[in-house]
Amino acid sequence: MASTDDQGRAAVPYPALTGDVAGSPGDDGTSGRPAPPQPSGTPSAAGIALPHGGPAPEIGVMTMLPGEIFWERFGHDAIVVVDPATREATSYNFGFFDLDEPDFTSRFIRGDMRYRLVALPVDQDLAVYEAEGRGVSIQWLDLTAEDARQLAVALAENARPENARYRYDYFLDNCSTRVRDAIDRALHGRLRSQLEGRSQGNTHRGEAMRLASPDFWMWLGFDVGLGPAADKPLPLWDEAFVPMRLSTALRDVTHPDGRPVVRREHEVLPHRLQPEPRERPQRWWLWALCGLAIGGALAWAGRRHPRVTTALAVPFWTLCGVVGTLLLFLWFGTAHRFAWGNHNLFLLSPLAWLLLPGAVRLLRGRPPGTWFNRALALVAAVAAIGLFAHWLPLAPQRNAHWIALLLPVHLGLLAGLRRR
Repeated sequence: MASTDDQGRAAVPYPALTGDVAGSPGDDGTSGRPAPPQPSGTPSAAGIALPHGGPAPEIGVMTMLPGEIFWERFGHDAIVVVDPATREATSYNFGFFDLDEPDFTSRFIRGDMRYRLVALPVDQDLAVYEAEGRGVSIQWLDLTAEDARQLAVALAENARPENARYRYDYFLDNCSTRVRDAIDRALHGRLRSQLEGRSQGNTHRGEAMRLASPDFWMWLGFDVGLGPAADKPLPLWDEAFVPMRLSTALRDVTHPDGRPVVRREHEVLPHRLQPEPRERPQRWWLWALCGLAIGGALAWAGRRHPRVTTALAVPFWTLCGVVGTLLLFLWFGTAHRFAWGNHNLFLLSPLAWLLLPGAVRLLRGRPPGTWFNRALALVAAVAAIGLFAHWLPLAPQRNAHWIALLLPVHLGLLAGLRRR
């Protein structure tokens, strides 16, 4: 059975894991003690033994920066466990899925994807990112010996084939949130308690669009396809669905006595690609200027050249019908919860299909009929309702730019093509 991680590449050998991992943490949480051979204990998925009371493994969070292919845009992360006996480093990577599963495509469409945790040598995991030119860093955590042992054993148990699979959610249960939750358990909830009450005002939509911005079609799909659930301000805890955000947040987390949880951090691989995108403000007024210009031109041309205007309108109405039908399918036919209740349905309405029969008659030089006038008014009225829905405090959605662009177009077509 073929399998791949979320980078879509097969792993290849890598020379070595670099960094300060020569010592293992002792019971007091310090490092530098030699790692003596250990007796047999609970075997892990990587083949190591972690008996109770012995030297503890070293635990690190490995963060990979975004790549150039669309499935690499969000970056990635994994938990590194260094065996105190052999000094071998294992990467626990939650980003694997099976392309050869017979129901993979249908599950992807329905929003019911299955990912799994895989334990593999760190050098093998790093080889992919080195070949792609993506930067990788590791944050070594200051955990007590017992907490580090329990985390290592829990990860090894989780990586067993019968336990490794989980239901993947892009925002709520992904590769990064699994790393976050495992570290939080090792810290006895201190990670969540320190991140939950703080926010930078970021949203799922903002983060998705920011990271997808180098790929126009990916950016467009997120912006049109995400509904109001994606526009709620996120606490830092939920913001950690992005690996780089989790890495940043970890730097400020402390133990009860004030010691930082991250005791050292270093770069493993340099980043040779474009830097991580920054969020750009949405200038809705530019969209409004375009919308008013297009809507005014359509209103003027529709009165003087109705057949030409109709020829321009038919692709637009077809696009509205196709996109609106897809948004309805995402809402009622899939588990993609962040696409539900999408306010863009007011602007990209499946009701646009009703306009096509009358448009065909107009193109043939015939009267479009009474129903065409009614459908024109209905589509424009529904688009106007989208403007009022934007002002309502209940389930607001950040789509002002789409309203500014598309509402004038609908009104212009109504003014230009409606016949008395």
